[in-house]
Amino acid sequence: MKADIHPTVFQAKVTCASCGNTWTTTSTRKELRIDVCSNCHPFYTGESAKLLDVEGQVDRFYKKLSARQTFVEQQKAKEDSLNSSDRSIDDLALAPRATSALKSAGVLTIGQVLEKLASGDAALLEISGYGQSALTSTKKKLRALGFEVPEAPKVEKTEEAAGETEAAE
Repeated sequence: MKADIHPTVFQAKVTCASCGNTWTTTSTRKELRIDVCSNCHPFYTGESAKLLDVEGQVDRFYKKLSARQTFVEQQKAKEDSLNSSDRSIDDLALAPRATSALKSAGVLTIGQVLEKLASGDAALLEISGYGQSALTSTKKKLRALGFEVPEAPKVEKTEEAAGETEAAE
């Protein structure tokens, strides 16, 4: 070996800044200060998984919770908009003739169609160009969209029979 080329070696005191643990070792410096040692490092103590998971679990939980709440609110808004009676009759996807007949009669929204149905099927059948097949199709599509279609007022048989006998005379 060459002389005078090697550094001076000391018995160095090592101090951990985290836990305060000290020990001695050989080094080119007389005193060493470190941030973490094997006594307090999470990897060596087995607490690394616990520390990371505890902090991460809470954040992940709140992130999932807020994402779920946002999703539920979006679904609720979407459902409300789908069941709105202010929707256009175009959303029923009726035959072009039936749609144009309703529009020419001033029935532009699903709510107006439901109002006409509440007074009876005849209210819609009076519209020129709107027939029985369009009425049946309208009722089916309204039910498919989740609307409650009002029942047509039923005429009792005794009244029908009385009407027929008067007509025969």
